[in-house]
Amino acid sequence: MSTAALWRHFVDLLPHRDDYRDVKRTWRRDALAGVTVGIVALPLALAFGVSSGAGAEAGLITAIIAGIVAAVFGGSNVQVSGPTGAMVVVLGPIIANYGIRALGVVCVLAGAMVLAMGLCRLGQLVSFIPWPVIEGFTLGIAVIIFLQQVPAAFGVAAGPSSNAFLAALQAAPGIDWSVAGWTLGIVALVVAIMLLTPRITRAVPGSIIAIVMAAAAAAVLRLPVATIGELPDALPAPSMPTAGLETWIALLGPAFTVAMLAAIESLLSARVAASISDTGQVLADRELVGQGLASIAAGFFGGMPATGAIARTAVNIRSGGRTRLAAVVHAVVLLGVVYLASQAVATIPLAALAGVLMVTSVKMVPVRAMRVILTSTRSAAAIFVLTALVTVSVDLIYAVGIGILAAAFFSLRALAKSSGVHRQELPGPAQPGDERIAVFRIDGALFFGAAERVLARVEATQGVSVVVLRMSQVQILDATGAQALTELVTALEGRGITVLIKGIRASHMKLATRVGVIDSLRVTEHLFDDLDEAVAHARSHVARELAAAAG
Repeated sequence: MSTAALWRHFVDLLPHRDDYRDVKRTWRRDALAGVTVGIVALPLALAFGVSSGAGAEAGLITAIIAGIVAAVFGGSNVQVSGPTGAMVVVLGPIIANYGIRALGVVCVLAGAMVLAMGLCRLGQLVSFIPWPVIEGFTLGIAVIIFLQQVPAAFGVAAGPSSNAFLAALQAAPGIDWSVAGWTLGIVALVVAIMLLTPRITRAVPGSIIAIVMAAAAAAVLRLPVATIGELPDALPAPSMPTAGLETWIALLGPAFTVAMLAAIESLLSARVAASISDTGQVLADRELVGQGLASIAAGFFGGMPATGAIARTAVNIRSGGRTRLAAVVHAVVLLGVVYLASQAVATIPLAALAGVLMVTSVKMVPVRAMRVILTSTRSAAAIFVLTALVTVSVDLIYAVGIGILAAAFFSLRALAKSSGVHRQELPGPAQPGDERIAVFRIDGALFFGAAERVLARVEATQGVSVVVLRMSQVQILDATGAQALTELVTALEGRGITVLIKGIRASHMKLATRVGVIDSLRVTEHLFDDLDEAVAHARSHVARELAAAAG
């Protein structure tokens, strides 16, 4: 790439004046949408922070700092970023294994990796993730988030296992039923309010009403339940995460997992947002740059790695958000909570946040997509189920990788099945010696998964003097297919059978020439563009053989 092209690419990744060209026309709707999203984001930010083990403060800081940075530098006009359930699932084991001091290091490392992905123009790779993998991944995350809230719902700490199901089981012996009755009651209250509120009003999010009611009940009744606890009344001063070189090196692997998840989730969220709104295209590489910078900034302020949040982004769009101003306002609303309402937020019971996340996780389950996928094809259903199971039982990034590999396997198998070879009748009136000519039409893909099987039938042909290979219907030709074709022609010619090739596509000719298909022909004149000409040549060849035999 030329220096000028590199410079243009770099400039495209920076904020533009055009990002705000519609603000004069939409600022009222943007501001209202930002306030609405801020209210929705508050309980989620607190809950995700607590659930990850980083604390409510980290979740709130992430929603503020990362929300602003990603809005300004990201590639979507309506994306809202912050802590998400998928990130919580990954961060929990990291904090448990390396301690809370690792959080800032992981933020900076993962953010730098995501930033590098954007600079290297890897933003379009997410388009290669199949739909069943995405939905299986989403289902798995929903299950994990729900399981993670079970210990908090019973008022106990989660077990030491990094697997959410096992951690919930390990927590069971520590349940104190004199406390668990109250925490379960709070969870039930929160769930009931969140389910009933939309039927009464949509002016105020049910999650906000639920946690206000739960906090009030806990305070008035003086319930023996754990609360969020003291929160800062101002943002902390930014500072570089402090850790030894060994710690930074040890956290490279976990940070890579976080980075991959941040990139995948952010790009998927932005893509969904673009599909449900008319607010401009998503600049995938710039989105990665914005998310990388957002995580780095969050790490300097004591936050968590951030990603695009599809739920909050959808609320933004439904509330009328059209420009980046909405996401900025959402962060400012949360900043106001820190400076004006931190003492009130500190009294929220942890069980109330668990209830919020339980409802959120259930709403994440892609019911319609599950129904469609499971009734579509067996391969799609298998990919969906496999991805979900690996997500829950092993690891999120492994799940995506295994899901993509499974999808590739099924796709290659289907492609191989679509490939075939068919012997055809010669065109025109029959002539003497036609039985010594075999015309084979090769269809589909001549690639590593099908080449030998397809061409084996041609090689097994007996009792002919000329074989005509029709290649015009070959859609795909790879190096393995070209090599197998070369070996076939060489083998037939070695048996004294003349091979004529008709209709190699122009796009395949360079590969066929380099691998040796053309050189394997007896003469280059045995390459034809027209079937009638190829058959006429074959008949003349057979006629000469018959004349020589008769003479």
